Amino acid sequence: MSTIQQRGSGPAGTGPTTRDRRRVVFATVVGTAVEWYDFFIYAQAAALVFGTQFFAPAGEQFAQILAFITVGISFLFRPVGAFLAGHFGDRYGRRVVLTFTLVLMGAATTVVGLLPNYAAIGIAAPALLILMRVLQGISAGGEWGGAALLAVEHAPVTKRGLFGSAPQVGTPIGLLMASGVMALMTVVAPGEAFLAWGWRVPFLVSFVLVIVGYLVRRHVEESPVFTELAERKQHARLPIAVLLRRHAPLLIIAALLFAGNNAVGYMTTGGFIQGYASDPEGAVRLDTGSVLAAITGSSVVWLIATFLAGALSDRIGRRRMYLIGWVIQLAGVIAVFPLVNTGRVEMLFLGVSLLAVGLGFTYGPMSAFYSELFPASIRFSGISMSYAIGAILGGAFAPTIAQAIVQATGSTSMVSVYLSGMTLIGLCATLLLRDRSGIPLGVDQDAQHGYAPAHVLAKA
Repeated sequence: MSTIQQRGSGPAGTGPTTRDRRRVVFATVVGTAVEWYDFFIYAQAAALVFGTQFFAPAGEQFAQILAFITVGISFLFRPVGAFLAGHFGDRYGRRVVLTFTLVLMGAATTVVGLLPNYAAIGIAAPALLILMRVLQGISAGGEWGGAALLAVEHAPVTKRGLFGSAPQVGTPIGLLMASGVMALMTVVAPGEAFLAWGWRVPFLVSFVLVIVGYLVRRHVEESPVFTELAERKQHARLPIAVLLRRHAPLLIIAALLFAGNNAVGYMTTGGFIQGYASDPEGAVRLDTGSVLAAITGSSVVWLIATFLAGALSDRIGRRRMYLIGWVIQLAGVIAVFPLVNTGRVEMLFLGVSLLAVGLGFTYGPMSAFYSELFPASIRFSGISMSYAIGAILGGAFAPTIAQAIVQATGSTSMVSVYLSGMTLIGLCATLLLRDRSGIPLGVDQDAQHGYAPAHVLAKA
C-alpha cells in the first residue's frame, strides 16, 4: 500500500502539514475566484452591452442572440483546454498548469476591456472579441481540474468534501465580484456613460486580480499524489488515450452529471436572467442596477450552499448529497421565473436565491466526487474532460436557447421545462454512479478496489 493511502501523506511519510493545506485552500479559492470573475464578467457584458457594441448591424433582437452565442462559443474550446491541461497536468504536475491558465484568462479579459467596438473598426471588433472568448474557454477548460485536484489530493481522507469545496466556492465568489463590480459601474457611470466606457472598467480590473492570484499560487506545494506518481515513474504517456480507451462510459456519465447543474447555473452566470429582467422592452423591465444587486446577493447564498454541501458530503456521502441537491434544484427551476415575472426585485432575489441553494448542493461535492472516480495516473485528464464536456452539454448555449425560446413563444414556461429536463438528466447520471467517498487516491487505487465507479460498468 502506498504511503499516501496509509497515512494520507506524501511519499516519504511526511505528508502535507496543516500550514500547507491552509495555503492550498487559500490559493485555490483565490485563483478560481479570479478565473471565474474574468469568465463571468464577459457573460454579464454579453447580456448588457455586447449586442449594441459589437453586433449592432444584426438588428436589436438578433444582436442579443449573437452576443449570447459568443458566451457559448468558449465552451466548445474547453475540451481543448482540458486536453492540454490534463496531458501536462498528469505528466508534469497540477501547479504549473494552474499558473498558466490563470495568466491566459487574465490576459484575454484585459484585452476585451481595450477592444474598440463595431462602430470604430467594423467586423474586426466582433472577430477579436470572439478570439478572446476562445482563449477564455481554453483557460477555463484547464483551470478547474487542477484546482480541484490540488485541494482534494492535499486533503485528509475524511475531509475531502470540505477541502474540495474550496475551488467550488471560488465560482460563486467570482460571480459575486463580477456582479458587484458591474453593478457599481452602473452607478459610477450610468446610462450612456456605461455604454461608452463604464462596462470596460471591470475587464481592466482583471489585470490587478491576476497578479494577486499569481503571487498566491506560485508558493503552493505540488499535490502529494502527483509527487508519488513522479517518484514511482507511473505517469501515463498519453493520459487522454488511456481515458478514452478504458473509461469512456464513465466520462460520459460524469459529463452528464455536471451538465444538469451547469445548464441551470448559466441562467445567472451566463447573464440570461440579468438581460431578461432588465430588458426595457421586455415583460419585467427592472432597473439594471437592481437586477445586478439581486444577483450579487444570490451569489452569497450560492457560496454558502456550496461550502455546506461539500462539508456535508463528508458525513452523508457525495451521492446522497447530490440526490438532495437535484430535488432542491428542480424546485428552484420551477419557481424562479414565476417569481422573476412578478416584476418585483425582492421576488427576483428570492427566486435566484432558491435556485442558488440547489446549484450549491449539486456543485459543492463535485471536486471530491469527480476525484474519487478516476485513477491517479489519468485523474487530471478524467475530471477536466468530464467537466469540459459537461459544460458543452449543459451551459454552453443555455442562455442562447433560453433567449430563443422566449423570443419564439413570448413566455418563460418552456425555459422552465428545458431546465427541468436538464436537472433530471443530472439526477439520472447520479443514480448510475457509486458513492466512493474515502477511496484511496494514490497510485494503487485500482489494485485495491475491484469495483467499478458506475453501476452500468463491469467490475475492474
